Amino acid sequence: MKWLLIAAAALYLFGSFRRPVFIAALVLQLIYLGLRGAALGRLPLIGPQDTLAFFSVSIGLMAVPFLYARGLRASSSFSWGTGCLAGLFALLALPFPTLNMPLPPVLNTYWFELHVALAFFAYALFGVGALLAGMFLCNRQKPLQDLQYKAALVGYSFFSASMVSGGIWGYYAWGTYWLWTPKELWTSILWLFYSLYLHLRLQGPRWEKVVAWAAIAGFVITIFTYLGVSMLMKSSHSF
Repeated sequence: MKWLLIAAAALYLFGSFRRPVFIAALVLQLIYLGLRGAALGRLPLIGPQDTLAFFSVSIGLMAVPFLYARGLRASSSFSWGTGCLAGLFALLALPFPTLNMPLPPVLNTYWFELHVALAFFAYALFGVGALLAGMFLCNRQKPLQDLQYKAALVGYSFFSASMVSGGIWGYYAWGTYWLWTPKELWTSILWLFYSLYLHLRLQGPRWEKVVAWAAIAGFVITIFTYLGVSMLMKSSHSF
């Protein structure tokens, strides 16, 4: 099934400046995700390969509404930028081995799947927002900042819901809502950062550049929360 990821990554990287090609790449990824989930009997959310592939799919899915938003309908740079982002994470997934084991009892709950899926949807929207922020810094078109804010706001809502569902899962798994592991600490930092970001947006036009750079910085923190903590720190939340 890896050939589906390879094909999707190639379409994203070399043809996603055209929306039909972007959609074709996303469809291939969704087929991969469906086949992988059917083989496992669950959502593929365990291990670096599955999480990176799921993150890539999430970026494609979350970008679709923005492809047809006013101000971006004719923008090939946005579809290509999000395509490159999705393609990059699809390629990063390929070297890792697949984990075909059943879910361990501590993870075998819908709260875990809801928690992880919502977190990746939020991460994807933070990435979309960062790309829109970069485009705004290049040409200062007001609609781009409005879309950037909407992406961050919806992502923040998903992320907040992910934290709530994660707390419920943690209570069932370990008898407590919060353990202060490195992943949970950085999750708190990320949530607080976007709380500040959403308030900065209310400060008016003088803060537009600061808000745009904050969106880019937020995605850097997002990637560290996801990959940096998993690779550099010992945590019960690693991948």
